[in-house]
Amino acid sequence: MKLGELLGHLRSDDLLMITADHGNDPTYKGTDHTREKVPLLVYSPSLSGYGQLDEQDTFGVIGATIADNYGIAMPEGTIGTSLMAKFQ
Repeated sequence: MKLGELLGHLRSDDLLMITADHGNDPTYKGTDHTREKVPLLVYSPSLSGYGQLDEQDTFGVIGATIADNYGIAMPEGTIGTSLMAKFQ
């Protein structure tokens, strides 16, 4: 409910990422984690376009994107590639 208020406070270099820790099949009866795919919504006041991101091979892209946004190198041996170039 407060998302609209938050958006008005974001600076041009802020990056808002909204996701979940798992996906669930809406046709499945029960609460078990039934999908590996999770939603990812990305917003920044500096972004001028919009669209759908390609499916990624790991949840690690989120951490890599956060690190890239702050100019921090990913630790050696970690997985995930930044999505920042897709937002330009």
